[in-house]
Amino acid sequence: MEIFLLVLAALFPVVNPPGAALVFLSMTKYASANERRLLARRVALNAFFVMMGSLLIGAFILKIYGISVPILRVAGGLIVASSGWTLLNASAHKETDQLIADERKNDYASQAFYPLTLPLTTGPGTIAVMISLGLSRSPFSDLSQDLYFVAASLLAAIVIAAAIYFCFAYSDRVEKMLGHGGTDTLVRLSAFILFCIGVQIIWSGASDLIGTVISSTSLKK
Repeated sequence: MEIFLLVLAALFPVVNPPGAALVFLSMTKYASANERRLLARRVALNAFFVMMGSLLIGAFILKIYGISVPILRVAGGLIVASSGWTLLNASAHKETDQLIADERKNDYASQAFYPLTLPLTTGPGTIAVMISLGLSRSPFSDLSQDLYFVAASLLAAIVIAAAIYFCFAYSDRVEKMLGHGGTDTLVRLSAFILFCIGVQIIWSGASDLIGTVISSTSLKK
């Protein structure tokens, strides 16, 4: 139970399913309700595999390619900030009939993993958290304890994935309650917050990198 609550508390603010649902709504505004629910199911499933893959083999993959967690944060933060900036300015231009028609023909299924799952839902922040949790797991002398850790983390990831599905699948109800103007305002705010999150992720990674450089310089002196 402690491990389950720890993983859940670490993941939920980073993934933020209610906030991400507004971004999801803005990127699927011309999709039907059935299309949006099917897409939400795929995104939730993809997010689950990203979370568990990061926990179990994320550190191993980074080690193979020689990528550090700070570098992952900087690179992922750039993608998140870029996505937030694009969404923030997307509705600033007056839409023409041709643009709307092109958007209606958009293949939403092809966007299920990128960019809807990665990096908008389970981005570098989520991956970094799961890798950190995996690295913090000390080698257990008892195999059963290791299995408890994986099972509790699996349950927490399932809860997060379920929250993603319900928030995304029924995000259109927010538009019905708030109207077009209110929804557009919330989407803009969410896009700005997404941009700020990207900048924060970049700063966190850059701070770690700068700290490493300063520490190595001090040791040399």
